[in-house]
Amino acid sequence: MQPQDVAPRPAPSAASPADPVVDVEQAEAALVEHYPRLVRLAYLVLPPGLGRSRRVLTAHALTQRALPRSRTPAPVIPAQPAGGDGDPGYALVRLRVVRTALEAGLPLGLRAWPKLSQLPPLLPRVRGLKLVPRSGGADELALDQRLSTVSGAGRAAYVLRGLEKLPDDEVRRLLGAAGVADADAALREADEVPGQYALLGSPEFDPCSLQARPTDLMRRRQHTRAALVAGAALVVCGALLGLPGDGTGPDGAAAPPYAQNRAAQAALDPGRLTRIAPAAWKTSARTDFSVWPARGDLTGDKALLRRALAVWARPGGGVSVSVTPGTPTGGPAGPPQLLYAGTVDSARVVILHDGLRIVRYAEPKDGTAGAALDFARTDGAGRAEANAVVLGRADGNIRYLTAPWVTKAAARDLTDPGADTRGLTLTDGVTSPLAGPAQEQSGACTSWNVLQVTDGSRTRLMTDLGELVPARLTTGRPGSAKDVSGAGARRTWAPYACSLGAVRGQGVRSVNAWQFAKQPLPGGAGDGAWVCTRAETWRGEGARVLAQFRTPGGVRGAVAAKAQDVPACGERDPQVLAGVLWKSEGGRWYLLAAGGPDTESIGATGGINDSADGNLLTTKAEQGAQAELKATLDDGRTIGGLR
Repeated sequence: MQPQDVAPRPAPSAASPADPVVDVEQAEAALVEHYPRLVRLAYLVLPPGLGRSRRVLTAHALTQRALPRSRTPAPVIPAQPAGGDGDPGYALVRLRVVRTALEAGLPLGLRAWPKLSQLPPLLPRVRGLKLVPRSGGADELALDQRLSTVSGAGRAAYVLRGLEKLPDDEVRRLLGAAGVADADAALREADEVPGQYALLGSPEFDPCSLQARPTDLMRRRQHTRAALVAGAALVVCGALLGLPGDGTGPDGAAAPPYAQNRAAQAALDPGRLTRIAPAAWKTSARTDFSVWPARGDLTGDKALLRRALAVWARPGGGVSVSVTPGTPTGGPAGPPQLLYAGTVDSARVVILHDGLRIVRYAEPKDGTAGAALDFARTDGAGRAEANAVVLGRADGNIRYLTAPWVTKAAARDLTDPGADTRGLTLTDGVTSPLAGPAQEQSGACTSWNVLQVTDGSRTRLMTDLGELVPARLTTGRPGSAKDVSGAGARRTWAPYACSLGAVRGQGVRSVNAWQFAKQPLPGGAGDGAWVCTRAETWRGEGARVLAQFRTPGGVRGAVAAKAQDVPACGERDPQVLAGVLWKSEGGRWYLLAAGGPDTESIGATGGINDSADGNLLTTKAEQGAQAELKATLDDGRTIGGLR
């Protein structure tokens, strides 16, 4: 069990064996979910003398390097969450960001060898452009100039006060954990800067919303001339040596052929692509991707199809390749099935299926430079999962190609169960643009847009998680979960919609939300709701489970416990046990713990010792107390708290 507090506290300098630890996966989820907020924090702490462009790249580099390599002692076990601050994973990566940002501002001569954070970042890297935040007003400029006059520790204290809303005691502890020798002096420096904390959320200090400017054009011209001379020499050498095979001209961005055999060539022949009849799905015993017809205005463009197949088999160095976890990336074993070939916004897109994977090839309208190849595993997909595929993304919007049995499509905000849907047009199965799940630059989640599809009399909700195939949303007890189709199911999901951001890019097939308990709160404060969300993956392993608790009237649920690769809350073992520390309006602390309906009794040991019959435990506790939870099920089996 991981209790939660109002605000996280930095870790002591040495962790005892009993101290909690943060898994790499937990830290990664916090970093992904709150990435814009952490990058802004790093940008503001870095010395302005680096220049705006280098500050942007360094802030991104430091934030991306904040992920620990192994299980790490947590800075704190929070008691009651306040946004991301209640997550020990977030507290850890925030501490690492602040520490490295302070190190980046140290003079190079203090050490024999500089630290990595003091050097220009190798990644991310941009050539030929300067990326800088959008310009703010005179107030933002004055604040930036004033912050440049204080030390790095003073800037960190000011930003932690204003951006993270931490009280001075928490700032002092965090700075101490980050290596600041005199945190009190840093706070005194911060006191000298005008308290214009609202300006810290300005686009002036947002390294995730950027504008591009050219670098030194004269210097680039000189470098270009030298590169042209070297390139001409390479061309002459290449002409003398000759190219293997038939060259790569008709194959676009593909690498040179590595095999010339009949089976390999047949798989890459656009004339042998499998094309399904438009009405085949109506009489087929299967209703999945294998019965989708070929659609799009470029299904007859053999040159485009040849390039797509060739790049799939041999992606060149200039091709951007993305792969969902657990998906093989090799070429097709035989002629694949064509699902789509057409123009999508400013690109030509081809969607192919080989029974195991969906593969998307995209290239600009005006050439093949900048081609992209995306892989997603889809084996075992049924009618419920094979409803849509992402055709393209532009300016935060998504276009989907829907299944032939989908008769209507609409956009819905999952956080607002009572809001009306926004109808989407369907043109040959292609939807009009749908705004993807969005978060504010500060990292706060205010809405979560999902795709609603209608299949006959049945509706389903699918959510984009940054991959080719959207994930199916369900509700109910594991083993009997159903699609989110009614108002009650939408109300179950609404407080926990924003937690979906923690499973982006993980190859998620479906996510189920199950309210496994309601718990009366002490003092007649109403009933708290316990919900377990489980994200299943296409590859089978890597399932992620969150136990979340919501107090009466709360807009969002709070993560009480999380785990990965455990059977809890799943069809194989629909059992779960979790607990949280809760503070009443009168200021008294309680341990609240709950299990599923099959729980016979719950016991707590360690810092709290108590037990109760049934699936609920409520007992008095001290702030920050730690406890080990155990539950006995109706069948006599014993389970521990989710972790």
